[in-house]
Amino acid sequence: MALSEVEQRVTAEIGRRREELVELASALVRFDTTAREPDDPAREEAALQEYLAGRLAAAGAETDVWEPAREEVAGSRLVPAGGLGFEGRPQLAARFPGSGGGRSLLLNGHIDVVSSVPREAWTSDPNEPEVRDGKLYGRGSCDMKGGVAAMTLAAVVLAELGVRLAGDLVVCTVTDEESTGAGGVAAVAHGVSADAGIVTEPSSFDIWTSCRGSLLPTITIPGRPGHAGVGQPHWRDGGAVSAIEQATVVIDALRALGEEWRSRPDHSHPHLSPGDIVPTVISGGEWIVSYPASCRIEYHVAYLPVHGDESGWGPRVEEEIVERVQRAAASEPWLAENPPTIEWRTGVPSSEVSPDEPVVRTLLGASADIGRPRRVSGMDSWHDGATFTLFGGTPCVCFGPRDLGAAHTIDEYVLVDDLVDCAQELAVAAMRFCELAR
Repeated sequence: MALSEVEQRVTAEIGRRREELVELASALVRFDTTAREPDDPAREEAALQEYLAGRLAAAGAETDVWEPAREEVAGSRLVPAGGLGFEGRPQLAARFPGSGGGRSLLLNGHIDVVSSVPREAWTSDPNEPEVRDGKLYGRGSCDMKGGVAAMTLAAVVLAELGVRLAGDLVVCTVTDEESTGAGGVAAVAHGVSADAGIVTEPSSFDIWTSCRGSLLPTITIPGRPGHAGVGQPHWRDGGAVSAIEQATVVIDALRALGEEWRSRPDHSHPHLSPGDIVPTVISGGEWIVSYPASCRIEYHVAYLPVHGDESGWGPRVEEEIVERVQRAAASEPWLAENPPTIEWRTGVPSSEVSPDEPVVRTLLGASADIGRPRRVSGMDSWHDGATFTLFGGTPCVCFGPRDLGAAHTIDEYVLVDDLVDCAQELAVAAMRFCELAR
């Protein structure tokens, strides 16, 4: 199928507005929207959202910028146990109303970015975007302000060219994806939904239909303090025990479980890596000449959608982790009588949509007809589309510019050509998914 006359007109217009797209992405990079800890003050999230709302409203969108109330996200496992406020961190939903009778499409992206530390390692100021050799550099240019700019311009060009869609086109930008996922939860609670959604994460133009979930256990291994420079009797006779040495029992057990997962059929997926168990933080000991009284190990546990329940969470994976730790502890006399404890921090759910979803077929067809065939794959990490899919009834995929390898790095960048390509393909996909008004 070739591009229609109106599709050719739209893609050509996006190509002509290349510099405008670069400036839009650059403007977003200039706002400091660094991801936060729960008690951090607001940064420039509100200013960014108002800037985007102004661009979208000028093109005819009905815009809604709101600060969610704490109770709107309370109880979600994507929100820290102590709760989360959104003062100074609004969400944005802009709707281009359709004429009726067509499917609605959501374009989503997050505006928060990871820290730029160490700033002195950057070639140029991370919040002062700079184009060099066809690449737009700056914190968030790749993850994912470039994608946000592309989806925004795609929607704006359709409206400004008078291309009326039958279904609604919704542009939604949220906070707090990098830190918690609470922004997506707030958008779903606010009623943001559509017949399907595209999240413009840097997928290298793959269509990500699946993502792994993650669990974040903290395992505390007890010891018994004592003077490290004094000979100690057996622990049953009151002697000291090193919690750090005892921790190796747990580390070895979970390493073995992770290796087992890599060869188990239920951990095989056509688009995702097997589940894995990675120790990420360890702390133990109180004094250089004392036996450590405790040792804490924090883990990142990734699991496949097949191991998730109906909400994407992995209770069976939790049970397997607990069972393996308990079994290992039972084999070590000290730990058998002084077992480790496990606490579970906020994680993220796994998610998967069928490759036969209309939004997938539409994206594949639009890209192929433009002359850039794409493929279906998955994201080993997580994205807000899982929240809209699982809790908002909006089946979402990811589709965005290259590439995740440039995200979170020093001298983060996005290819300028990719911004244009992404906006063109999103615009054609929107026309086909929502259909043109008759």
